[in-house]
Amino acid sequence: MRRLLRRSSQTVLIGNGSSNPFAPFKVGFNKVQRTLVTSCRAVLLPRFGGPEVLELRDNVSVPDLKPNEVLVRARAVSVNPLDCRMREGYGRSLFEPLLPLILGRDISGEVAGVGSSVRSLSVGQEVFGALHPTAVRGTYVDYAILPEDELISKPESISHVEASAIPFAALTAWRALRSTASIKEGQRVLVIGGGGAVGFSAIQLAVAVGCHVSTTCGSESIGRILAAGAEQAVDYTTEDYEVSIKGYFDAVLDTIGVPETERIGVNLLKRGGHYMTLQGEAASLTDRYGMIIGLPMSTAILFKKQMQYRYSHGIEYHWTYMRADNEGLAEIRRLSEAGKLKIPVEKTFPITQVREAHEAKDKRLIFGKVVLELD
Repeated sequence: MRRLLRRSSQTVLIGNGSSNPFAPFKVGFNKVQRTLVTSCRAVLLPRFGGPEVLELRDNVSVPDLKPNEVLVRARAVSVNPLDCRMREGYGRSLFEPLLPLILGRDISGEVAGVGSSVRSLSVGQEVFGALHPTAVRGTYVDYAILPEDELISKPESISHVEASAIPFAALTAWRALRSTASIKEGQRVLVIGGGGAVGFSAIQLAVAVGCHVSTTCGSESIGRILAAGAEQAVDYTTEDYEVSIKGYFDAVLDTIGVPETERIGVNLLKRGGHYMTLQGEAASLTDRYGMIIGLPMSTAILFKKQMQYRYSHGIEYHWTYMRADNEGLAEIRRLSEAGKLKIPVEKTFPITQVREAHEAKDKRLIFGKVVLELD
């Protein structure tokens, strides 16, 4: 790792007299030392439970950077459904031995330090990105650490709050539609549950490719979805979308993932099409039966469904998850910069009110995206 001047939660005055924590201090022949925190504020999850278990603590240690890692001064982090589910115990079989955890996946902020092999990013640069789902040290912190390939420069046209709402949901949608289904211009795509962040991202990504997009959603989302380029938005609360949606599709992304939506989605696919659900059973089965039994069981269930649907319907069946993807993040940035990919933020909270933010999501007081701001 590049030599970095460590500091605590207080600003250090470096030899050049600057109090800017990103200002370089040059020594000798272009050798640069930069500030690095040894501790910072973080929201810890010491045990599973409701919003009340979240603890905002000062002086939580910041690990040393590995060669490929980047230290990011967080300005905004979004609250994803995965955060609330993890807080309640989702992924217990993996995460319980590692408690306390730090939740959070999305981030927007400035680079505060870089590892020795990092080349694409530099100190002071504004960036946004998302950690992979199994990360233990998340982004509900003043200073987050992410691999270089999980970050990219933030579009200048959007704020940190707007940027923090995008990457995890958009990369989840990208993984399904572009990496798995390999959608192409002119194809038909159905998104079941297009009102949420992943569903709305999928609609915008498919429209950008040139696909014909239909979706199901609540009445409050119809105008926004049609404005984003979808050709049909069916209100599932008032219409029988199994009847309303006509024709067959090349790809179906099911963000709801219950037996009824799976049945309808599979039946609306063309032969050779792809059905993708966000509600895979790997985590729930390993939580219930443990890794030794649950993981092989989930693999067997997935394989059985894949064989069943391949034989009965001639389609491909997938459990899909977010994964880091350089190409995907670059395309997401390009579309965001052009105003073709956005996720509306309904409410922001300061990080000190993280419990209130989680409670609002749990009680469905806020249906849209929630973002935590850090000063």
